[in-house]
Amino acid sequence: MNRRKFESLLKLAVEEGVTDVILAVGEPPIFRYHNSLMEVKSEFLEAHDTELIARLLLQYRLEDPTTFTAMDITYEIADVGRFRASIFKQRTLFRIILRVIPIEIRSFADLNLPLDLINIAELRRGLVLVTGATGQGKSTTLSAIIEHINRTRKAHIITIEDPIEFTYQKARGLITQREVSEDIPDYKTALKQALRQSPDVIMAAEVRDAETFEAVLTAAETGHLTLSAIHTTDAQRTFTRILGFYPQQERQSLRERLASNLVAIISLRLLMKKDGEGRIPVVEMLRMNGVIAECLRNHDRIQEIHSHMERGRDYYGMRTFDQDIVTLYEKGVIDKSTALLAATHPTGVERAIAFNGQ
Repeated sequence: MNRRKFESLLKLAVEEGVTDVILAVGEPPIFRYHNSLMEVKSEFLEAHDTELIARLLLQYRLEDPTTFTAMDITYEIADVGRFRASIFKQRTLFRIILRVIPIEIRSFADLNLPLDLINIAELRRGLVLVTGATGQGKSTTLSAIIEHINRTRKAHIITIEDPIEFTYQKARGLITQREVSEDIPDYKTALKQALRQSPDVIMAAEVRDAETFEAVLTAAETGHLTLSAIHTTDAQRTFTRILGFYPQQERQSLRERLASNLVAIISLRLLMKKDGEGRIPVVEMLRMNGVIAECLRNHDRIQEIHSHMERGRDYYGMRTFDQDIVTLYEKGVIDKSTALLAATHPTGVERAIAFNGQ
């Protein structure tokens, strides 16, 4: 496979609405489309094909193929699209996964995200965490928040990414995008530098470890709106993961810091629509208020947070996954089997559906 064929394959992926392109030795190119894998009608890839593509993507970064292990980069084809490429070795052979990144940054409405997110994007300070498993829309949601800020107010927005995915056009805001390993060595260093760069909004694309989270939390404590993503499935598990970053003797202090600086947790799951035409996000949303802050400060009350989220829907715009699942089912967007399979508490969702006469 030469460069022309490779870029034609990526162009086809964009045209077909594919989310991922998988290139593996001994297989034809594979497209992921709405959670299903589909083989492209093509010759099976050989070792020299994937190595050639790896060299094309990595360029000067690939010094010695025999010692290479893994790297994530972005690749762009003018007027076609951008791609986040994960290049790695599998039994000494190159394997490549490319995530399709839309050129145009979509709005909350385009993404079927709740318009309550506008209120979060318009905050001036505090920590906002976007959570979910891989491929559930964290980066896309963060980009929508950043773009809303960019279009609606004069603010200096600093993004720290590994690698840079979405690129933003000039609007009302000023955006500085820095890439880990290219512009700065790591998230911690970038976040420390960002505080000296006159920011209004700081976005660290991903929290991977305790060191990064501490830097993100510190940025929020300095009075900036700070956004980041973390690989957890819901708000409750997010608190558990964050507390696990710190030794036992520091956790009560951490609870106080979170109660004072965390303003929202947005958790995402993508479900197949009833008509089979794509996926739709199910959104759990926690907004910090006095009751949840007290639950967070008190180790014995942290399990109460979920029930307060359920009751805070009308006044605070909060919701749990199961509440959002029931709403989507009642609107006819998802079917019952999808609703029950995705539910945190399937019995409760089934009861709610029956109670509402569905």
